Amino acid sequence: MDLGLTDKRALVLAASRGLGGGIAAALVAEGAHVLITGRHAAELEKRAAELTARGPGKADWVVADLFDEFLVENLTAAAHEKLGAVDILVNNSGGPPPGGAEDMTAEKLTTYFNAMVLRLIGLGHAFLPGMKERGFGRILTVASSGIIEPIPGLALSNTLRPALAGWSKTLATEVAGQGVTVNMLLPGSILTSRIEELDRAAAERTGKSMNEIRERSEKAIPAGRYGTVEEFGATAAFLVSERASYITGSMIRCDGGAARSV
Repeated sequence: MDLGLTDKRALVLAASRGLGGGIAAALVAEGAHVLITGRHAAELEKRAAELTARGPGKADWVVADLFDEFLVENLTAAAHEKLGAVDILVNNSGGPPPGGAEDMTAEKLTTYFNAMVLRLIGLGHAFLPGMKERGFGRILTVASSGIIEPIPGLALSNTLRPALAGWSKTLATEVAGQGVTVNMLLPGSILTSRIEELDRAAAERTGKSMNEIRERSEKAIPAGRYGTVEEFGATAAFLVSERASYITGSMIRCDGGAARSV
């Protein structure tokens, strides 16, 4: 199937590796021009070169930190310089540190709200006028299955990500008639450094080994295994494609059937 992504211009946040990296790779493989962001120039430069070498699309890079209060203004300018315009925005913020609800302080909430919610919404609003004018736009926000089934030990994530769900659904209804779709992609246990971090935290909390934690986690997933970034990236590529033009206001789970809700 031709997804219609050739020469589309995409901004993918936090894409030097992990889930964002998988999405960027899938988009370049479909012929898109992708601008990847992250905090480390050397990693970004290497990753962009690798993606461009594979083709048929290409990748550029720019250093961007979601904790930077000027991120929206600076990244908007960089995207217009390197891409010309943005047809596809993939909001991806990684995750906050694990911890319980009682560990959340006002300072932590404010810091991570600004990085994980406020600036992602700001980027969406910055690129939305151009998408509406061209009659094509895709805003995809990578979040967490904790939105629909709170995950023990991830209180910050469980608290903040639902705000993005409310914004995404509301915006989707407002712009659906203008060629712009707004969706969320919820990963389950996709094998990345983030999952290793969470498994390590669980091991320390319970006194079990990493292998025991992983075996227990995989047994709880109907698919019987962790997902891959390639599977996740392919799902994202479809959701931002021309072929997914009638999917909007949705939360798509990529979790091997792990979430127990309908």
